[in-house]
Amino acid sequence: MNGFIFDNTPIKNLGDCNYKSPIPLSFKDSSLFANFVKDSERVLFDLELDNIREYEGKIESLPSFELAGPRKLLHFEPGKISCGIVTCGGLCPGINNVVRGIVNAMHYWYKCDKFYGFKYGYRGMVEGNEPKPVLLDPKIVEDIHLKGGTVLGSSRGSQDTKKIVDCLEKLKISILFVIGGDGTMRGANEMCEEIAIRNLDMAVVGIPKTIDNDIVFAEHTFGYQTAFSAAVEAISSAHVEAKGALNGIGIVKLMGRDSGYIAAAASVASQDANYVLVPESPFELEGKDGLLNMLKKRIKEKHHAVIVVAEGAGQDLFKGTEVKKDQSGNVLHNDIGLLIKDKVSQFLNKEKIEHSIKYIDPSYMIRSLPAAPIDSMFCSNLAQNAAHAAMAGKTELMIGYWNGRFTHVPIISVVGKRKKINVEGEFWLSVLLSTGQPRYMGDDITIKAKMR
Repeated sequence: MNGFIFDNTPIKNLGDCNYKSPIPLSFKDSSLFANFVKDSERVLFDLELDNIREYEGKIESLPSFELAGPRKLLHFEPGKISCGIVTCGGLCPGINNVVRGIVNAMHYWYKCDKFYGFKYGYRGMVEGNEPKPVLLDPKIVEDIHLKGGTVLGSSRGSQDTKKIVDCLEKLKISILFVIGGDGTMRGANEMCEEIAIRNLDMAVVGIPKTIDNDIVFAEHTFGYQTAFSAAVEAISSAHVEAKGALNGIGIVKLMGRDSGYIAAAASVASQDANYVLVPESPFELEGKDGLLNMLKKRIKEKHHAVIVVAEGAGQDLFKGTEVKKDQSGNVLHNDIGLLIKDKVSQFLNKEKIEHSIKYIDPSYMIRSLPAAPIDSMFCSNLAQNAAHAAMAGKTELMIGYWNGRFTHVPIISVVGKRKKINVEGEFWLSVLLSTGQPRYMGDDITIKAKMR
């Protein structure tokens, strides 16, 4: 997938597991109970038989993830631990569901006596920053899954790692749950390094949060399905508007800073998009085979069109502009949606083609939504598996989802990588087949040569 192959980096364990799980499970099939999971159970990275055959005679070397789930023996004694949870980065449907799920799992199953919620991301984990951590329990989180956003608040940007660990030590926290994307996981990894230097008996478990669905070794992340489902409505609205006017053009800009999954998935689901522009697939506006000429031909024939563009697409069109970054170090992209709107209007005016453009950017509306039922269920499973992993003393890991199973993924294996659409894969092919757009829009002879 996108050149990233899991290298079998082992999951770190804090030490001996001497406490029996209070959850009444078994190791037997047909026992009317779900089973405990053994550390030896693995989820294969690649299910393609031809690729598996390459490991004939060395089956133990097959890339695979440790299977997530409840363990029979625990590292931490139930009822004698304090936990913390923090939410970082941009908003995303389902954050509150994960918070609620973790608090409930740790309270009802593992009898956690104190659960701290850190306010506004990592900044709330530095002593002296306001507001102070709040105590969470099932009553406080009872209804939060019905609301969008995060009950704890969020922020971007790094903080002093040593001061964060000082805070954890002072509060005598045994387990920290971290909800966030790549930058957040990078911060969690730095935290883990400091915890290891101090030789603390403290577990850090990450839950991947990215509305763009761009974290590696996770087939999809929570909030993504809610997001692209809501984006379908925006595309449908753009289509109605486009068909309601002579030579109407609907332009929809969606989230997708480095990966265009939301734009692509929503377009396939809606079947109303004619052109989908994502960061992974280059395109040109000008030229014989550029987007503008393609659009002109369609307008003359069909008298309407819908363009869906991910926010990170076409950034090469902003030559000479200053590169700016946000507090987390992410490049702040120029507004490709407005550029396309202006360029399309200028081009059609020059061609003396009457037209009407409707521009829709639903990004902030989408990311603040509560989770759809399918995401809500997914969040619950992520939360439960995070609780199981932490209590077993597993640390420096993220809960992943691979080949339909929840997994343990070392945080170090995730940091600094981005999952992107494989433009030679089945998913992007489905986009091309649903829109009818060519594989490449532009006149670059080097790119065209590669497609022959």
